[in-house]
Amino acid sequence: MPTAAMQTRRWTRQEYDRMATVGLFHPHERLELLDGEIFTSHTRFHAAVIGKIERALQEMFGAGYNVRVRKPLALDPDSKPQPDLAVVDGSPSDYLDREPSTAVLVVEVADSLPTAHQELKRRVYARAGIPEYWLINIDAATLEMYREPLAPANGQAHYQVCKVFSPSETAYHLSQPVSAILVRDLLP
Repeated sequence: MPTAAMQTRRWTRQEYDRMATVGLFHPHERLELLDGEIFTSHTRFHAAVIGKIERALQEMFGAGYNVRVRKPLALDPDSKPQPDLAVVDGSPSDYLDREPSTAVLVVEVADSLPTAHQELKRRVYARAGIPEYWLINIDAATLEMYREPLAPANGQAHYQVCKVFSPSETAYHLSQPVSAILVRDLLP
């Protein structure tokens, strides 16, 4: 007897939003939609680390930018990630009736080696044209900085530049070259 092939149901951002609106998700459940799949983010991250990074990014970017913590980005019809931090243009009041559809910087914090989930998120951010993506790797005590997104027609989006910084090094966002951050200030 032939066996049936297992299929995965893919969701659109519109369907995902509708499910949230009707209460299918617990309000405090940390979910995100990536390429049509819903992921639960089981995190062991420390709120203090996120807070340190948030403060550093607010100082780096200043007025005219909004540092969002664990809030969704409506990137494309099949993706609505909730990055640990995202720096977007404007102020919080600019997003009262909509979610941002891009960011100037997205930061994720990992307390273990990068996973397939994180690689998927990196491709989603590159495809959306996010100019910089930073991965703070707590276990390795490094900042991985990804720049120059490339989203070719074949759909294999990626970042063309990756630099890894140690705790004693400084890093900066391309749009803020005079505001360098000491990597150790982003780590626990």
